[in-house]
Amino acid sequence: MTSQTTVDATEPGDKTAGAPTVPAERAPDRGLRGHPWFTLITVAVGVMMVALDGTIVAIANPAIAKDLGASFSDVQWITNAYFLALAVTLITAGKLGDRFGHRQTFLIGVVGFAAASGAIGLSDSIALVVTFRVFQGLFGALLMPAALGLLRATFPAEKLNMAIGIWGMVIGASTAGGPILGGLLVQHVSWQSVFFINVPVGALALVLGLLILTDHRAKNAPRSFDLLGIALLSGAMFCLVWALIKAPAWGWSDGKTWLFIGASVLGFVLFSVWEKRVKEPLIPLGLFRSVPLSAGVVLMVLMAIAFMGGLFFVTFYLQNVHGMSPVDAGMHLLPLTGMMIVGSPLAGAAITKLGPRIPLAGGMAATAIAMYGMSTLEAGTGSGVMSIWFALLGLGLAPVMVGATEVIVGNAPMELSGVAGGLQQAAMQIGGSLGTAVLGAVMASKVDNDLAGNWTDAGLPPLTGPQLGQASEAVQVGVAPVTPDTPAAIAQKITAVAHDTFISGMSLACLVAAGVATVAVLVALLTKRGENAEAGAGAAHI
Repeated sequence: MTSQTTVDATEPGDKTAGAPTVPAERAPDRGLRGHPWFTLITVAVGVMMVALDGTIVAIANPAIAKDLGASFSDVQWITNAYFLALAVTLITAGKLGDRFGHRQTFLIGVVGFAAASGAIGLSDSIALVVTFRVFQGLFGALLMPAALGLLRATFPAEKLNMAIGIWGMVIGASTAGGPILGGLLVQHVSWQSVFFINVPVGALALVLGLLILTDHRAKNAPRSFDLLGIALLSGAMFCLVWALIKAPAWGWSDGKTWLFIGASVLGFVLFSVWEKRVKEPLIPLGLFRSVPLSAGVVLMVLMAIAFMGGLFFVTFYLQNVHGMSPVDAGMHLLPLTGMMIVGSPLAGAAITKLGPRIPLAGGMAATAIAMYGMSTLEAGTGSGVMSIWFALLGLGLAPVMVGATEVIVGNAPMELSGVAGGLQQAAMQIGGSLGTAVLGAVMASKVDNDLAGNWTDAGLPPLTGPQLGQASEAVQVGVAPVTPDTPAAIAQKITAVAHDTFISGMSLACLVAAGVATVAVLVALLTKRGENAEAGAGAAHI
């Protein structure tokens, strides 16, 4: 049996919900069991597995398609199936952790994610790969909010920001390191190894979790499930994410896109109405009476729009315009990774000392400047100039990842720490999807408007309507529409036009991202230190 700490917390919706909660007396210290820093190491191993998977798989997709005879649409579903399952279930998974304990939820997530990864490596059809990617997303959704819930319950207020800083460092390093590790594994081992690597990592996280993690359950933890609320929220999230995924193919003016967006809005409205009536709601709407918590959620969405949306095109810029391999492209992003690794713990210390407002506003300002700088990149820009802007972007993102997470989780009552962790992760996933979809639409519009004129100005043979459409699709990802039989002189002109047109679209997308980051600076001024952060029960171990 493991020791369990019960934390006295206020009832959701109580007038004292914003007041600090008081740590309950802990069970006697049993060495490693429940130690805050060892708890951090344990959850970091599990989170690393999920964060790494978000980018490492993209490198394996071409090899998977070749080996299993998959179409481009099939390969897209390798990513989309995982993202849909993860985004739709994050908040519900956080509620499961609040109800049954974050230790158990974390361990189930670790085992399920590793098992699903191993199953993908053994799959011999694209249908099985996509199916087990759904299971990866479901178990990843269990794991991520539980990790934050464990940190929130284990660390006292004065150490929580540092812990979240290291947690954010692990996520940033894993996300950015995915393309490098994935490229090496695919090139020297096999695409299956990209998934098999999660099995030993998951086994390590399981062993550490069984030895170290302990539950800290709030006295007022939920005792029932809001099944209708889960159905309404899941349906609304699904419709929103589905619309964002399909909008590039359907078009933003297509009726199907707006049908799903409308269904999503209706679902969220019905969910809000129902949550006011049910005794134990999935998300007590009183949470959003906290201006800092609401600002933290909005800030996480805006940060992800600027970061994920802008970085999406930078990878195409490095690989298709500069002709880098995936591994080389990942190496060129190391300044961004390095600054996130160095900056996250420092940001945690700064936020503990100054509060989140100044570091968050400064971080988003640096992000805005970095995105503006990236809008000035050209086909001939050298690695040194690129590194400056990538490093500044990492420096700006570090305090936002740490501070916004603490603002969301720290301003929620202890008994809702899992739901708050789910909100944080869901906000980031939705923001990333919005960034890719909206900035993708900006890129597509710019390319469509400029390509025909640039093509004519270069003196190239005119294109028919269908040919222009196909060329535009290629240029939107930085690929020159050159056929093998094209004469060298013509191919050179086409490549120059394609790259110039792509860069003009990327520049506009980065400028929009810079504008979003600027708005986020104002949102950051509404944040403040978590009012319930003192609920951490780990002070005796520090």
